[in-house]
Amino acid sequence: MLGGMKDAPPAAHPALSPDLTSPALPQNILSIQSWVAYGHVGNAAAVFPLQRLGFEVWAIHTVQFSNHTGYGAWTGAVFPPEQVADLIGGIEARGALGDCNAVLSGYMGSEGTVAAVVDAVRRVRVANPDALYACDPVMGDVGRGVFVRPELPDLIAAQAIPEADLVTPNQFELELLTGVTVDTLEHALEAARLLRERLRPGGPRIVVVTSLVRSGAPEQSIETLVVTDGGAWLCRTPLLPLDPPRNGTGDAIAALFLGHYLRGGDAAQALSLSMSALYALLQRTHVAGTREIQLVAAQDEFLKPARVFESQQVG
Repeated sequence: MLGGMKDAPPAAHPALSPDLTSPALPQNILSIQSWVAYGHVGNAAAVFPLQRLGFEVWAIHTVQFSNHTGYGAWTGAVFPPEQVADLIGGIEARGALGDCNAVLSGYMGSEGTVAAVVDAVRRVRVANPDALYACDPVMGDVGRGVFVRPELPDLIAAQAIPEADLVTPNQFELELLTGVTVDTLEHALEAARLLRERLRPGGPRIVVVTSLVRSGAPEQSIETLVVTDGGAWLCRTPLLPLDPPRNGTGDAIAALFLGHYLRGGDAAQALSLSMSALYALLQRTHVAGTREIQLVAAQDEFLKPARVFESQQVG
């Protein structure tokens, strides 16, 4: 007893609200990509946007570099494909693969890594047949050509694409995968539909074509096209004068689209929200004048973009 006051009885705990007693668990995404300590490419561009959208992300890194290779010099190491399989095995041993809602893959630097990613997808689907596989077939880009090992485009086309439910090639990669020259909207739709036919039967078969530049589009604009079983939609944003183009934007848009699609199940809406978020991200990067995309500064835009660019149905 202090100061003549009796000890107060313990306060009764208020009843926990239903939101606290049975919270909805977030969806889980296994992301297998490269990693950089400085800057944002690969998992360093994909994990945080997905977390900001409310997902748990199980990140497996295929490489760990000091920075992206666009600088011309870097330090670090490429991890052996066996490490990817070993890490998947460790997650599997926890009994967690059944809780995996989607697998996202990006840059795959070797033949063994392609095989390891495909094996990971199959192991996840054994535990959860409803899990989606989103493949960003990183191979090259306009102006740079193919920047992966010469054998990788054929390996990705033969092994990863047939397992995928959702693919996010840029315009150059779409041409490489289909052999169709994409210079008009009609050709882009033709190529996307050809690629859709090669995706996993029974899945949603969604093709997202990024960095689309074509005849007939307004000047100083850039577009992204999504083609599904239910139709095709185009989203257009202003083309920001970023020179050189910023690394990691393809990794970010693949993650943003997958996240918004898993949240809402609507490809047209996911296209609009992800492109609006990407535009805001690049606008902040342009204003800041930085070589690295301003991922953290733009984080509020990932969930609720301030300026929304609507999707237009084109097929």
